Amino acid sequence: MLIFLDESGDPGFKLGRGSTDVFVVALVAFADSKASKAATAAIDALAHRLGIRGEFRFSKSRDGVRDDFFAAVRQCEFRVRSIVVEKARIYSPHLRTQKEAFYSFFVRSMLTYDGSLLQNARVIVDGSGDRTFKRELQSYLRRQLPPGVLRDFRFSNSANDRLLQLADMCAGAIARSYRSQNRGNAGRWRLMLRPKLDDVWEFK
Repeated sequence: MLIFLDESGDPGFKLGRGSTDVFVVALVAFADSKASKAATAAIDALAHRLGIRGEFRFSKSRDGVRDDFFAAVRQCEFRVRSIVVEKARIYSPHLRTQKEAFYSFFVRSMLTYDGSLLQNARVIVDGSGDRTFKRELQSYLRRQLPPGVLRDFRFSNSANDRLLQLADMCAGAIARSYRSQNRGNAGRWRLMLRPKLDDVWEFK
C-alpha cells in the first residue's frame, strides 16, 4: 500500500483575520506500484499537453486546469480519504496554540481511523516544516499508530512528486466544497472526485 498525504488550509486560529476556517488533510492510496506509476504517467501526460512545467497545485490552478486534472486521473486506480476540521469547533488550548501539535494530531487521527485501509503502508508526506518538526512527526506517528499500519514514513518534495501533487489537488477540491464564499463552484471538483472518495470525515 502506497499512501500520499497533503493538506489544504493552515493550522492557525486567527479566524476572520487571515487563517482559513477549514483545515483538510487528504490521503491518496494506491494498492501497488503499478497503479501509482499509471497515475504518475497520466499526470505527466496532462502537464505535457497543457505545457505546464511546474507542479500542479489546487490553489494556484485555473478552473480549466482543475477540470482537466480531475478528468485525466478519473480512470486511475486510487482511493481518497480525508479529514475535515472546522476550526471553530476546536476548543483545546493545546491544539489552538501549537501549530505542529495540531497538524500531527489530525494526521494521526486520519491514519488511525482509516477504515482498515492502511496495512504495512508506505506513507509519503509533502516535505514542509523544518528538520526538527519532521523528525518529531515521524516519531509521534510511530508511537501513536497501531502496530502493522506503518511500514515506512518519509517526506518528499511535491515539486518532484506527481502523486503528492495529486494529494494536494484532492485536498484542495474537498476544502473548496466547505468554503461558502465560493458558492458558484464550491463542490465542482469534489463532485468530479466523488467516485474515488472512500470517506470524508468531518471532525467534531
